[in-house]
Amino acid sequence: MVDYIMKFFGSLIIFYMFIVIASYCIMLTVALITMRKRYRLDPSEYDDAHIDAFYSKPISLLVPAYNEEIGVVDTVYSLLNLRYPQTEIIIINDGSTDNTLETVIKHFKMKPIEQIIKMDIPTKQVKQIYQSEIYPNCILVDKENGGKADALNVGINISQYPYFCSIDGDSILDEKSLLRVMKPIILSDGEVIAAGGNVRIANGAKMQRGSVYETNLPSNYLVVMQIIEYFRAFLMGRIALSRFNLVLIISGAFSVFSKKWVVEAGGYAANVIGEDMELVVKLHRLLKEKGEKKRIEFVPDPVCWTEAPQTLGVLRRQRRRWHQGLLESLWKHKRMTLNPKYGLIGFISFPYFWLIECLGPIIELGGYIYLIFAFFLGNIYYEIAITLLLLFVIYGVIFSIASIIFEAWTMNSHPSTRELLRMTALSFTEIFWYRPLTLIWRLEGIINFFLGKSDWGNMKRQGIAGKEEGA
Repeated sequence: MVDYIMKFFGSLIIFYMFIVIASYCIMLTVALITMRKRYRLDPSEYDDAHIDAFYSKPISLLVPAYNEEIGVVDTVYSLLNLRYPQTEIIIINDGSTDNTLETVIKHFKMKPIEQIIKMDIPTKQVKQIYQSEIYPNCILVDKENGGKADALNVGINISQYPYFCSIDGDSILDEKSLLRVMKPIILSDGEVIAAGGNVRIANGAKMQRGSVYETNLPSNYLVVMQIIEYFRAFLMGRIALSRFNLVLIISGAFSVFSKKWVVEAGGYAANVIGEDMELVVKLHRLLKEKGEKKRIEFVPDPVCWTEAPQTLGVLRRQRRRWHQGLLESLWKHKRMTLNPKYGLIGFISFPYFWLIECLGPIIELGGYIYLIFAFFLGNIYYEIAITLLLLFVIYGVIFSIASIIFEAWTMNSHPSTRELLRMTALSFTEIFWYRPLTLIWRLEGIINFFLGKSDWGNMKRQGIAGKEEGA
């Protein structure tokens, strides 16, 4: 009986890993083909030749800030440095308990103003609106604490332009990133209603007045593993899914939306943890139910620099929260799964996110437990255990190395040989420490969901250019 159960579960996990690896192989192939076409084009040529077209699409830049006094000034400077014809910057102080409000008021010489607010989306009360004496297009909103989603909804209500870009309060944008993330919206003449940009980790970067001018691979192994992980997620998964209008997640750290469609969808949901994914899923659902042929795209060219957790405790809270938010959105919209009414979103995106992204931690942790038991129970299980171990290596190591090479090629970056060797060597260790830890944390997110816990977690910031701590 024990032999039968062990063989059954071993075969089941191996079958699952084959599905995962096949999915990633398909996505890598699609991403390579897509980026091969883009690689032949010089994005700067479009930036310069079509700058006039962007005047017709002014953008409101929304910066929700809760206890972001360390990084918010650099974030605002990066927005002021953006090459884009017409923008307004709206910083939303969401009841911070630190000196975020005072820091912004003092640094940008903010003065109170009176402004009528359109309540397109219900929100917490706004206490006061300020305007910068130095930069008239820069607005500060002080409001009651209601969470990031509520802060963004306040920004949408106050904004005056037809498109808005949500940016985390600790993020830095490259000067051309907004031009490039708006490119599919401009070219499609309204067919694309939302676009997300590429996010990169910049811990330890050298920065001046909101501009990153030099990046180096951090000494913290935990941060380096996150860099590799971001390469996999953004350069493989999202490029491939975006190619067929199947992307369900565009990063809340840097994404552009049509205000009209977001308001019609009800804005950001204030009662969920993963408000960015929830909004994208709501938009897909609204478009399908209205029979509209609109698109939501991921754009690999733009770069948004963000701060990654530098300690196990902070990373644990982040991944637990991310996974709980993922499961919340999938469960809330579960009727879309395999529903012909929602086309490929229902038949491909939802099954992929359910099977590989959401339930993956349970099955993969089962694989790790199986490996331990197999080597203790005798020779009869060695063959299955070794096969499973090889699949883990292929999944963890091969795709990580492919992503590193893919990043250097597609982004036209030139990491040093030492940095490439260091990332490659670290990829071989992932399955022994980093992968099991993230699987456990994601499993905690699943448990929190079923227990009904709303755990946003405390994401302590040290600043992008701050001093790193050891791993």
